[in-house]
Amino acid sequence: MARDDIFDIVAIGGGTAGLVTAAGSAGLGARVALIERDRLGGDCLWTGCVPSKALISSARVAHHFRDAAAHGLRAVQPEIEGADVLASVRDVRAEIEPHDDPERFRAMGVDVVEGSARFISPHEVEVNGRRLRGRRFVIATGSRAAVPPIPGLEEAGYFTHAEAFDRDTIPGSLAVVGGGPIGVELAQAFRRLGVDVTVVELLDRLMVREEPELAELLTNRLLDEGIRIRTGRIVTRVERVGERRRVTIAAAGGASGNGAAAAPETFEVDEVLVAAGRAPNTEGLGLDEAGVATSKGWVTVDAKLRTSRRHIFAAGDVTGGLLFTHVADHEARTVVQNALFPVRANIDYGVIPWCTYTDPELAHVGLTEAEARDRHGSAVSAHVYDIGNLDRAIVERAAVGRVKIVVGKGGSILGGHILAPGAGTMIAEIALAMKAGVKLGTLASLVHPYPTMSEGVKRTADAYRRSTLSGWRKAAVDLALRVGRSMPA
Repeated sequence: MARDDIFDIVAIGGGTAGLVTAAGSAGLGARVALIERDRLGGDCLWTGCVPSKALISSARVAHHFRDAAAHGLRAVQPEIEGADVLASVRDVRAEIEPHDDPERFRAMGVDVVEGSARFISPHEVEVNGRRLRGRRFVIATGSRAAVPPIPGLEEAGYFTHAEAFDRDTIPGSLAVVGGGPIGVELAQAFRRLGVDVTVVELLDRLMVREEPELAELLTNRLLDEGIRIRTGRIVTRVERVGERRRVTIAAAGGASGNGAAAAPETFEVDEVLVAAGRAPNTEGLGLDEAGVATSKGWVTVDAKLRTSRRHIFAAGDVTGGLLFTHVADHEARTVVQNALFPVRANIDYGVIPWCTYTDPELAHVGLTEAEARDRHGSAVSAHVYDIGNLDRAIVERAAVGRVKIVVGKGGSILGGHILAPGAGTMIAEIALAMKAGVKLGTLASLVHPYPTMSEGVKRTADAYRRSTLSGWRKAAVDLALRVGRSMPA
């Protein structure tokens, strides 16, 4: 084997985890190969974060046209041409694409190899007949949309987020199968672009990983915008009827809420969008030949992100953990340290914020109130501030929203949850406080610019401080007030 085909680290997969691994390792002087079978950038650039947020932005503008009367302007029904909207989304994607261009990585010293990799031994992979040998490997092949085995679905036709942005048209009506972040984001975006939308969710509420009261507020907002929502329902069949699809749903488990047999519900739509979970991209990698263990297709890793082969690491969605771009970045940074240097670190998932980019946004870090009470018992308290009372929300005509912060003994922050415009940015303040061990009372003393949405965090901290004024603390305050009144002016 030629020396040029021997590397310090070989990254398999050119999404976020692979790109960060390659760039970070090359920047430290390592010899790096990066293998990608399709296009660098992965799901985030091509079919996920970037195009979906561009579509959401277009949809928000359309919504503002209709909602202009709330701002003292004449409301306008926007003229929406689906092909133009989707072309605009692709233009945005093309503007960001150079960030992940193969030549940019080659300029860093990375050997970018195009093709599908397969392990032929624990220390070698083959790509289009070329063998690459590595001291360390990183499996970063990501995930894809999972498609449930719904009778008739394949024959009737459907699309996932992977196809949503390379289409020529926007459908007139749409059934969204799945009420998680992807399904809810796209449901609202398409609804605001004039699509008649029905969301079908197997569980009893949308956004089941989120704080229930905030998820309920968001659900009500979606209902107000005209989205039909069917929770606790399963799609039992999809049939092609001419150019349309007939969707049949029934109560999950086959019974209605009173235990009686549930009558199926049938409706017709132009198209079906499947957003019902993820599946790992591990087929064809030769993981058995490498001795890499998996669980239901997901690559199994330890706290240092090592697989069952200690010289082979995995990062990003393929591990089946928290399936977010920023988590893939975080994992890749840990892998670079652990793969290249003798001092190794455990991955830290203690403070991982995330956000669903609906309007308003729904952001989350740490534990929900129920999770915190399960772990920490009666020491837990929760403190809430309604965004509708905030001056900035009032002037923005954005009355729907809430901040909820969950604390433990002594005011240590266990979790933060925000439903508000810009919640994805606001949650960083709470995440930083958790990471640095800053208690909630301290956030009440932090000066926030006025008027901003971030004051919602301060107001929630104020509510916590007021809650602590009981017992001896309240007695001390009362005594200080009495002494103050007796002092001369």
